[in-house]
Amino acid sequence: MHDIRAIRENPAAFDAALARRAVAPVSAQILALDEDRRSKINAAETAQADQNRASKEVGAAKARGDEAEFARLRALVADKKAEVARLMAEAGAEDAALRDLLMTIPNLPSADAPDGADETGNVELKRWGTPRAFAFAPREHYQLPAVQGGMDFATAAKLSGARFVVLSGAVARVQRALAQYMLDLHIDRHGLTETWTPVLVRPEMMFGTGQLPKFGEDSYQTTDGWWLVPTAEVTLTNTVNGETVDEATLPRRLVAHTQCFRSEAGSAGRDTAGMLRQHQFEKVEMVSITRPEDSVAEHERMTQCAEAVLEGLDLPYRRIVLCTGDMGFGAVKTHDLEVWLPGQNTYREISSVSNCGDFQARRMNARYRPAGGGKPDFVHTLNGSGLAVGRCLIAVLENGQEADGSVTLPAALHPYLGGKTRLSAEGALV
Repeated sequence: MHDIRAIRENPAAFDAALARRAVAPVSAQILALDEDRRSKINAAETAQADQNRASKEVGAAKARGDEAEFARLRALVADKKAEVARLMAEAGAEDAALRDLLMTIPNLPSADAPDGADETGNVELKRWGTPRAFAFAPREHYQLPAVQGGMDFATAAKLSGARFVVLSGAVARVQRALAQYMLDLHIDRHGLTETWTPVLVRPEMMFGTGQLPKFGEDSYQTTDGWWLVPTAEVTLTNTVNGETVDEATLPRRLVAHTQCFRSEAGSAGRDTAGMLRQHQFEKVEMVSITRPEDSVAEHERMTQCAEAVLEGLDLPYRRIVLCTGDMGFGAVKTHDLEVWLPGQNTYREISSVSNCGDFQARRMNARYRPAGGGKPDFVHTLNGSGLAVGRCLIAVLENGQEADGSVTLPAALHPYLGGKTRLSAEGALV
């Protein structure tokens, strides 16, 4: 959410920043609501003062036997009381309308985020690793003989419908090994705190991180009001919802491995083959909660944490910075990591790491108390995939595929697989 004071002070700059995200000017509407709300509050305060004065005079009029003045003042008190109630109700309605409007406006991009209308405006920052030269035509993950028995879309469709998968045997074990490897790397090398959180949350938690109200169709809601998390960003970030934490406790660096759920609204016909785009999937999610002055450096550090997973698995990737037209709703700046998938002969997103500034903190009312004293300030929040486990499985399978249908697995996974190094063409760990 946005700081109304900053909009009052420089509405033109606010509209100009939103224009970089192709959002029409909205400051005039915001300020009109704000002015109307404040005028109602001022009028209510004036009426309250009138009511208080009349209330004091009622007793005096009664004491001196002035019945006419007593009746007039008593009527005035009643009128002012009703006026105060009406004005405060109107101000409350204006306040709710203003809050609802601010809740739908995306974050302002950082000055160094590239301008662009869509993904074609994204800018590649670097590449790591060289895509393997195959002596045969590489296949997509779901076409590999090594996974045919362990990646079952037909049974998943019977159980749940499209965009689900049943993993079993060696394939399921490799996916579990990937998640464990990611967690161990982030905990042992990167100093993140492992956290286990619910996957069902209250609506206000979805509001806090920006999934609601604008993007409700992208997630699933239960019949009793809970929402299934689209990512552990929701739970990890909201651990400071409504709190004022001590500066000494920052930064807070958290990591969680969870099931995630997305309706994939608007993605009909995209990536329908295989398990690239699923309604239910696993992610290892990183969240950092920092002081404002630390968030830019923390964004780079988190990006490197995600890159370390890919480098440890020897998976070629590239880092891109998203343009203003492709950034997520709550982001100030976003780095995407795209892993090389030889079966598709292209790079595909496997991690998105975003600095949200104080945007989510304002929605959550999450602040920190400066160590040297002074007024509490909003924290900055960051989130990123470290990584999407299913997509990492796809990358491992496709990059490690052999001509005979087997898959050579990355050395980093061998300790998690009992020393086994390959998936045979028959789907066994060997």
